[in-house]
Amino acid sequence: MSSQSPRPQDKLVARAPEPARRSWRSLTFGGAALALLLGGYWYFTHESAPRVTGPRRDAAAPVRVARVERRDMAVVERTIGTVVANSNVQVTARVQGQLQAAYFKEGQLVKKGQLLFQIDPRPYQAALDSALANQASAETKMNRYKNLVGSNAIAQMTYDDAQAAYLIAKAAVDTARLNLEYTRITSPVNGKTGAILVQPGNLVTPSASVGASALVNITEIQPIKVSFALPQADLPRIQARAHMPGGLTAQIKLHDAGGSDMSAPVDFVNNAVAGNSGTIELRASFANQDAALVPGQLVDVVVELANLPNALVVPCDAVNNGPDGQFVYVVTPDMTAQEHAVKLLFDDGAFAAISSDIHEGDRVITQGQLRVLPGGKVSLGRGGRGEGGASEGRRGGRGGRRGGGRSGGGRNDG
Repeated sequence: MSSQSPRPQDKLVARAPEPARRSWRSLTFGGAALALLLGGYWYFTHESAPRVTGPRRDAAAPVRVARVERRDMAVVERTIGTVVANSNVQVTARVQGQLQAAYFKEGQLVKKGQLLFQIDPRPYQAALDSALANQASAETKMNRYKNLVGSNAIAQMTYDDAQAAYLIAKAAVDTARLNLEYTRITSPVNGKTGAILVQPGNLVTPSASVGASALVNITEIQPIKVSFALPQADLPRIQARAHMPGGLTAQIKLHDAGGSDMSAPVDFVNNAVAGNSGTIELRASFANQDAALVPGQLVDVVVELANLPNALVVPCDAVNNGPDGQFVYVVTPDMTAQEHAVKLLFDDGAFAAISSDIHEGDRVITQGQLRVLPGGKVSLGRGGRGEGGASEGRRGGRGGRRGGGRSGGGRNDG
């Protein structure tokens, strides 16, 4: 009975633990292999890469600097102006008739009183001749009655009626003569003509009639005006400068090949501030002898509003904004950067006038501020060529920004 062979169910139970042991060994070997791969990847990638650390106070940051200057600085505003015609006239017909001829070329400069158009004068000449005949008849009758009334041959009322008829006939002559003059259409102003809007051969009607149209437009461009707007915050300076000798002057740039500028006194300051923009309109008149300015043209306008005498001047790039206000970095003789608070008096886009405890001749950092720590070491650019005067700053920048108008933190990091 003891040598009895095991049953099939017993064989299955005895062999069940073997696959579990093989699966456990496979997982163990796989995990070890994965750990080796990850460890090798970390070793080769982190061991060869440089360690990244924060800026060190003993590492000299490369910068560029400029010298602080003390000089007078003009307070200027730069804006866009629009050229405006001194006057714009629509030439229309004052009598009806056929337009016979035009005596000018489109775009021509014309003088006041110069003949522009001719309307057929024959109907109006005939009307004048008829009125003159009526006037002569009425005058003869009036003179005859005058002699008769003197001898009491006729009643005074009869003479008065003859005299009234003469005055009416005389008025008709004046009207007919005036209508004949209106057939000659002349220029009311000195200016430049536009396109001819009604060509000769067409029937024209008086300007007061329905459907009447202008014959030509004339714009007066000599002199011509430039209109521009300044912020209302400039009003105190505008008013103060207007009462000074020389007054307020506007300068415009034409951007032509020669780079010529034109200047003229400001002769108009509007009586109200525009509520939608918070600006006030000013105008300056220019002689425009060469007709370089054209109505509707946009020009750059520069207006000097005041002058800051003996001001501390630095390049705009030297002024930074911080949590406690604006400041500059001053490079000390031992090549460390010291932070100094400043008050921005005026910024013309290239240079800034400041109030601070720094002095003329100090070196302020204009490029590389993001790498600088207060009290940290700095170096003057490549090869020691990192120093210049304030007047060597960038030119032609934005203009007309007053104190406190700059935004942004660091400056250029060259």
